[in-house]
Amino acid sequence: MASFQQAQTMVFAIDEINKNPNLLPNITLGYHLYDNCVMLGMAFRAALSLFSGTEESLSNLNCTGSPPVIAIVGDSNSTPSIAISSVLGLFRVPIVSYFATCSCLSNRKKYPSFFRTIPSDAFQVRAMIKILSHFGWTWVGLVYSDDDYGNYAAQSFHQNVHVLGGCVAFSEILPLDNNRKDIQHIVGVIQASTARVVVVFSTSTYVLPLMDEVVLQNVTGRQWIASEAWATSPVFHTQRLLRFLGGTLGIAIRRGEIKGLHEFLQYLRPNNDHRNNMVRIFWENMFGCRFNTGGRGDKMCSGQEDLSSTYTAYTDVSELRASYNVYKTVYALAHALHDLMQCEERRGPFSGNSCADITNLQPWQKVNFTTGFGDQVSFDENGDVLAIYDVMNWQPNSDGSIIVRTVGVVNEGAATGNVLTLNEDALYWNFETNKPPRSVCSESCPPGTRRARKKGLPVCCFDCLPCADGEISNTTDANECTICPDEFWSNPDKDQCVPKEVEFLSYDEPLGISLTTASLLGTCFCALVMVIFAHHRNTPIVRANNSELSFLLLLSLKLCFLCVLLFIGRPQLWTCQSRHAVFGISFVLCISSILVKTMVVIAVFKSSRPEGKGTMKWFGTAQQRGTVLVLTALQVAICIVWLSTASPTPHKNSQYISSKIVYECSIGSVAGFAVLLGYIGFLAAVSFLLAFLARNLPDHFNEAKFITFSMLIFCAVWIAFVPAYVSSPGKYAVAVEIFAILASSFGLLVAIFAPKCYIILLHPEKNTKKAIIGRQTKNK
Repeated sequence: MASFQQAQTMVFAIDEINKNPNLLPNITLGYHLYDNCVMLGMAFRAALSLFSGTEESLSNLNCTGSPPVIAIVGDSNSTPSIAISSVLGLFRVPIVSYFATCSCLSNRKKYPSFFRTIPSDAFQVRAMIKILSHFGWTWVGLVYSDDDYGNYAAQSFHQNVHVLGGCVAFSEILPLDNNRKDIQHIVGVIQASTARVVVVFSTSTYVLPLMDEVVLQNVTGRQWIASEAWATSPVFHTQRLLRFLGGTLGIAIRRGEIKGLHEFLQYLRPNNDHRNNMVRIFWENMFGCRFNTGGRGDKMCSGQEDLSSTYTAYTDVSELRASYNVYKTVYALAHALHDLMQCEERRGPFSGNSCADITNLQPWQKVNFTTGFGDQVSFDENGDVLAIYDVMNWQPNSDGSIIVRTVGVVNEGAATGNVLTLNEDALYWNFETNKPPRSVCSESCPPGTRRARKKGLPVCCFDCLPCADGEISNTTDANECTICPDEFWSNPDKDQCVPKEVEFLSYDEPLGISLTTASLLGTCFCALVMVIFAHHRNTPIVRANNSELSFLLLLSLKLCFLCVLLFIGRPQLWTCQSRHAVFGISFVLCISSILVKTMVVIAVFKSSRPEGKGTMKWFGTAQQRGTVLVLTALQVAICIVWLSTASPTPHKNSQYISSKIVYECSIGSVAGFAVLLGYIGFLAAVSFLLAFLARNLPDHFNEAKFITFSMLIFCAVWIAFVPAYVSSPGKYAVAVEIFAILASSFGLLVAIFAPKCYIILLHPEKNTKKAIIGRQTKNK
């Protein structure tokens, strides 16, 4: 019935054109109608008959001149269109199809004379991809018929679905013979798959057995996507299929309206012309009668039956889609011929502004017109029409059957660039949630993670792995994590880079506060001892072994305690340059004072012997001062050379802890720092050796014992410092160095000055010359 309506639409369009004085004036169009009987051989033979004519005798043996027809409308299917175009294209006979959608027919080298008023499957596939993308369906199943229409559409779908980032969960071919076992296998695959969306490229002839099996196996919970070949087919609009196919989304060719067609279809009457038996066959099928009963008792057709009393696919003009394409096809040919007839030389559309030759028709005539429904019709360089589709949704009807409603448009030529337009409020979803289903192999990976493809599965199937430390992903479904810049680190969620925490030993943290407190306490203790010594400066304990050296030693120890403050706080250029210099000079001043005091003890002992009289004359106060000054000056020279050649500078170090920037002072020159420490170590070793040798001198107040003990503490601290410093990361290396400075300074302060302060404060009776001399005599 639908095919006969399409044939009658062609007759209506030709009749309408012949009556139009503005289109092809003084020219009457005629036509031949052939039924292909849905057979390739029949369609091919009909096309050859139209091209070559049906006369049995030839008047022109050269076979020259124009063919009996100027163009062929059809075929409706892709496979016959391919066969016909392959042959007739050699003779440049225009073929305009209204329903053949195979994308292969856009190949102008193979099919140079083929045109169509229905969009190619390439456009249909892109329209479907737009719908899939809109709802986020990336995991879909594919079912297609084993013919040119299905195979080429499936091939195009496979190629385009990857652009979406989607995958085909399964791909099954519908058998052309509707084999039950094959169909059962396909339904089993659909039911077992995790894909909730199934795309079907086929005609209703092959889809209907599939849906019958879907009902038998009770396969629900699937979102079907119908190609234009079955998206509006009424054979599925039954109550039985509503539970399974309700909510189906489909692509349908553009619906149109043809004014006067309904009346024309109803006015049809059979005649006795033996060349046009199609109307008689239609009439017999429509009313269940026979024009020639042959005496069998069948109902006799009168030819006056009323078509208006019937409601079939033939009389239904509410959804003109294929018929509307037939209408556009006839008008496209008429406009092409009209433009050819009206063309004026030097104003034509071809090269050199030339016109086409009316005696030698070629399929190159340019067409551009607008139908009465308002649709623009034109062909691109491949013979394809502008792609416009209606998006259909299968919804429940009041009687429990299925009704197909238009819910959107896919327009490739949309001026706004919005190709897909959907009225989502009008959509019906056949799910309990009444919402679009989720159809993904793996849920999207949130920011902070990356996709890791599952082995042996398509790219849509993946695990979400968190980004490594120092890497981020700030988009959904990131394939790779991005490494943060050098001074940045990933936040806990791994979705943005944040500035790295800058770490240094500050005054605000407990460790910095503790070390600062110890430094200030040491400084206060030194100041207190200096006050005590100054107050008792004339007592024998203070005057013994040169009180000036004692005060110098206390001053140097105070500097040692205060230099610790240069190691705490944010490193700056001046603190980096001064911290080790002040440290080195202060400790050399301290150790050289101790060394000279040790030398004074030995010199005093030597001068008390007869053979050593006059020794103190060569090591008096001036010589003692000079020795301290020279030894200290050497360290000053070392610091000047070091700072002038390779000065320490602030440095941001990320090697210790990747997530933090350790702000430290680079020593600049390892050799310079080694010489500075080596010089201090050399003086300390000499002082320790001399003090150790003088520890058993018979003098009652022999400072050598206390100096030996203090230098033993000093050396032990700095020997332990080296491995601890090397193994400590970041700010803790600075803390270790500060601890070594404080420990050695407290060791010197306590070991040398605590015994003296003990006598001065708690046993003043022992702080007299008589007591000292008496004990010396007793010792002797």
